[in-house]
Amino acid sequence: MTAPAAPASGNGRPALLSGTALILYALVLGVVLGHFLPAERHPAAYETFRFLSKAFISLIKMLIVPLIFSTIVLGIGKTGDIKAVGRMGVKALIYFEAATTIALVIGLVMANVVKPGLDLTLPVTGEANLAKPKTFVETLLHLFPSNVIDAMAKQDILQIVIFSTLLGIAAAHVGKRSEAFVSFFESAVAVLFKLTDYVMALTPLGVFGAMAGAVSHHGLKVLGSYVKLVGSLYVSLALFVLLVFIPVLKMAKVPILEFFRAIREPFMIAFSTASSEAALPRALERIVEFGVPKSVAGFVLPAGYSFNLDGSTLYIALATLTIAQAAGRHMAWTEQLLMMLTFMLMTKGVAAVPRASLVIIVSGCAAFNLPGEAGVAMILAVDELMDMGRTSINLAGNCVAAVVVAKWEGVFGSELNGTMAAPAAPPLPAATAA
Repeated sequence: MTAPAAPASGNGRPALLSGTALILYALVLGVVLGHFLPAERHPAAYETFRFLSKAFISLIKMLIVPLIFSTIVLGIGKTGDIKAVGRMGVKALIYFEAATTIALVIGLVMANVVKPGLDLTLPVTGEANLAKPKTFVETLLHLFPSNVIDAMAKQDILQIVIFSTLLGIAAAHVGKRSEAFVSFFESAVAVLFKLTDYVMALTPLGVFGAMAGAVSHHGLKVLGSYVKLVGSLYVSLALFVLLVFIPVLKMAKVPILEFFRAIREPFMIAFSTASSEAALPRALERIVEFGVPKSVAGFVLPAGYSFNLDGSTLYIALATLTIAQAAGRHMAWTEQLLMMLTFMLMTKGVAAVPRASLVIIVSGCAAFNLPGEAGVAMILAVDELMDMGRTSINLAGNCVAAVVVAKWEGVFGSELNGTMAAPAAPPLPAATAA
């Protein structure tokens, strides 16, 4: 009698050697080696960890601009439905605003219930060297790229989305004369997805380097006095998944387990590297395979990184109230609601600002007479650890948005070519379940 075969992953490999499993092994190994090779005693090991992480993220960044540009132009130029583009944009913005508002509320409630700032002390610090957030008018002007080559060089995702959307609309309007143009982008997308597969084969090395470097630099002991703050953030993020993601997916009639199975690899990449950019190419590929058309995925995912940072928005609310508590400042509910409205506007203006969450926290504290620079210095010790959680939720939130918008548009599954089961197909065999 033949022995049963080992469970296989989606690419035919055993489940224990799947991409997600290898990432998990790299995470654990990174924590162990980072702990036993601290940066101050083993600088060569620490530099090696940083090299692996930075080299991997550089390879990922190489893919982002051509992949987003080609995907949007192809998706819109091929469909030719100009009205659908505007309709999709409005629906995406409605979802973005609703989701980020709920994230702010959860962050505020958690901060008021747990009060993580009462156990922390504000340090004495100088002026924080952070960029200034854009004003509302500057944000609007930023939507219009004056030099698309410069926007690509700076990897300004929002401007690239605007330009490629307009180019796709123009191609759709030209009609048959644009067939060769659209065909070029169809080939480009296929080649770029294959190149993404090549780069993603190096993911375990990049993840190992990122995790080992973080633990080697900060150590595990740093968590001692920050347990309530870090724990509050991760509990809040889990609540956001339970209260927002799962109900929204259910209402959209999306198979929840299959969805999370589809995004688990980009989710792990985002978590381990604390980089949204590192996870974006793979997320785009997986969401398209799951059934979201390229026109929707290519538009909603990049736009979400400017307008739908669920994890970061929740973190900003929690961290700002934590700073207020550490400073001994009691904020009434009316003041907290005003703060929430302020953050709803401010978070839309930092799409290309480095360390955007810290920029918003400092600016928000200044608006409400709180010690922003000292507060950021206080939470900086564990910011990288918290960044892992909020970045992965940002990624998951944008994937949810892409699926929901595709469902609202009635185009979910319209481009499937048998690579994955459409919603009406039978469930995956038990052997492949994760």
